[in-house]
Amino acid sequence: MPIGLFALTAGAFGIGVTEFVIMGLLLEVSADLGVSLQAAGLLVSGYALGVVVGAPILTIIAAKLPRKTVLVGLMGVFTVGNIACAIAPTYSLVLGARVLTAFAHGTFFGVGSVVAADLVSPNRRASAIAVMFTGLTVATVLGVPFGTWIGQSFGWRATFWVVGAIGAVAMAALALWVRADEPGFTRSDWRKDISVLSRRSVLLGLLTTVLGYSAVFAVFTYIAPLLTRITGFPESAVSPILLVFGGGLVAGNLLGGRLADRHLVPTVLGTLVTLSVVLGIMTFALRSPFWSVVSVGLLGASAFATVPPLQAWVLSRAEGAGQSLASTFNIAAFNLGNAAGAWAGGVIISHGPGLGAVTWIAALIPLCAVAVAASAIRLDRPRMPSAELFSTAATNAPKGEECP
Repeated sequence: MPIGLFALTAGAFGIGVTEFVIMGLLLEVSADLGVSLQAAGLLVSGYALGVVVGAPILTIIAAKLPRKTVLVGLMGVFTVGNIACAIAPTYSLVLGARVLTAFAHGTFFGVGSVVAADLVSPNRRASAIAVMFTGLTVATVLGVPFGTWIGQSFGWRATFWVVGAIGAVAMAALALWVRADEPGFTRSDWRKDISVLSRRSVLLGLLTTVLGYSAVFAVFTYIAPLLTRITGFPESAVSPILLVFGGGLVAGNLLGGRLADRHLVPTVLGTLVTLSVVLGIMTFALRSPFWSVVSVGLLGASAFATVPPLQAWVLSRAEGAGQSLASTFNIAAFNLGNAAGAWAGGVIISHGPGLGAVTWIAALIPLCAVAVAASAIRLDRPRMPSAELFSTAATNAPKGEECP
């Protein structure tokens, strides 16, 4: 893998830390800023809203700029946003800084996925995307616990200073190691790019992503009460168990990328079915301490095994104009799925069968995603030969070239 890809991974790591670390610092933030815990929680949802709404807008604005310039600029926005969080004297300014930082999130992963795919040969594009997203998974496993420890030991503002420094290092790495666009590279026209959303296969691909990640976060959002109230673990055991989840994320992410490089569409369908099976098994596994830990690791693996194939699939459906915009919309779809899943899980707990039913109801959602994906595949069949439809290399190869 080229060194530029690891510069993208460094940026993904910093973004992953800043997105999730606030969850471990809500008590410190609420006490320091004099706001309720519920208000502090809006720093999480405000960030997600910034990704969903801001990322496509920023991608359109930056459409005519060189992609390397866009990535370096986005990491600059990310760095400034985290420093602003560190020095903001009021809650409103911290919230505003979080939203500003979120604008960089979706566009970075959207444009970065396209750049990562272009850095390697066509038959390794899904793996390249997976390597970039490894930065996000490692942030979940290592960066967030470390950032939480810094915030609890030296104050929550210290965490954002450290993340700002990570952003500055990533920005320098992107400037040094990501190659510039080829001389003949054509800049995007947002008016043509937006037309990608008129393709039903692209829209169905985005809906598949929303449904898949709704299932994941319907369960993961409430993993602590599931482990303590159903399995019977003490609260102190939750953090170590989440390390198992994080290890599953890393393994599933890389495995999903490798499988998608060989057979893209079967991997999309297979990972979604696997996710459904794992969620269904969790319903019974949570009754046993040993098997509950195993199932949490499998949930992490099956959840992130879907990411590279879904991202690569949307890119292949948006072949030509609009790839960066479609990729960015897919990142927004992941975040929309996060929010929808958390809401759905809350409804099941508060107004439905209760906490014990969250896993088996969530297991039904990926099956809906499989049905949507199958509809998109049927739309693609008339215009693509079977071999081209099912191969990542083929769907991304330049016209007129033989696929490896």
